[in-house]
Amino acid sequence: EQIRFTQFLFFRQWADLRAYANSKDIKLFGDMPIFVAHDSAEVWANRDWFFLDAEGHPDVVAGVPPDYFSETGQRWGNPLYRWDRMRADQFTFWVRRIRTQLECFDLVRIDHFRGFEAYWEIPGDEESAVNGDWVKVPGVDLFHRLFNTFDELPLVAEDLGIITAEVEDLRDRFGLPGMKILQFAFSNEPDNPYLPENHIKNCVVYTGTHDNDTTVGWFAGLDETTRSTVEQVLDHDDEPMPWRLIHVAMESPALLSMVPMQDLLELGNEHRMNLPGTIEGNWKWRFDWSQVPDDLASRIRNILEATGRSPRP
Repeated sequence: EQIRFTQFLFFRQWADLRAYANSKDIKLFGDMPIFVAHDSAEVWANRDWFFLDAEGHPDVVAGVPPDYFSETGQRWGNPLYRWDRMRADQFTFWVRRIRTQLECFDLVRIDHFRGFEAYWEIPGDEESAVNGDWVKVPGVDLFHRLFNTFDELPLVAEDLGIITAEVEDLRDRFGLPGMKILQFAFSNEPDNPYLPENHIKNCVVYTGTHDNDTTVGWFAGLDETTRSTVEQVLDHDDEPMPWRLIHVAMESPALLSMVPMQDLLELGNEHRMNLPGTIEGNWKWRFDWSQVPDDLASRIRNILEATGRSPRP
């Protein structure tokens, strides 16, 4: 009862916060992980929708194989969905989950969108994510159900990592914007989708995400060759990092440009939010008002007005 009362207070306060933000023409951009925790209410109330043994422990768990972020992949440990049963139930779980998200946020990013096309299945007794298999998901059926249920579905697809043509087809079939990360743009490949000149309108551009180093930390850690490429590609060479990358993000044709607070405050890698593949010391960063320069608001406004992103004339 104490937990329920705490949740009641949270959602009441959150509703007040959202109403206040919306009254100031500010939208809340949420982030929904595709999987849920093993000890969550969702799993324990709906065990038939997850791969669990007789004692409720996961037979197989979620994660991703080795990639840019980690040589051994990422073993997240979440229980995996039984998609056959979810489809038979007309994806009731997902309808309820999306409805709850839309009550909290104006826009929702789905973390690990590629898991709606196929997910990486890891045996429950494996200690890393190296050994696993890709398993197909009825993503088309799921999104047909969601788009037929909701008048609006303001979702953003996190389409980073190992992305196949099938994942891109699923994203594009339903017109979902993907993500462009500027820190990934400087590989000296002209077809790099993260290069500013390759951006499309239906996407969200980021200088970096919570999984990246801060832009100051990232730039300081580049080798000479990559740093030279960055210098050649970016304009605004009269400005230091991270403002050069922030300008490029705002000048992108992308629907939205996202800049982490660490970049706006010009902070180094000691202020990184998360290091993928690790479980200690993450998600603890908070800014302090003493870190905010007096001219930051006017500087941001000048960039927004110069790039046509200001909501007001």
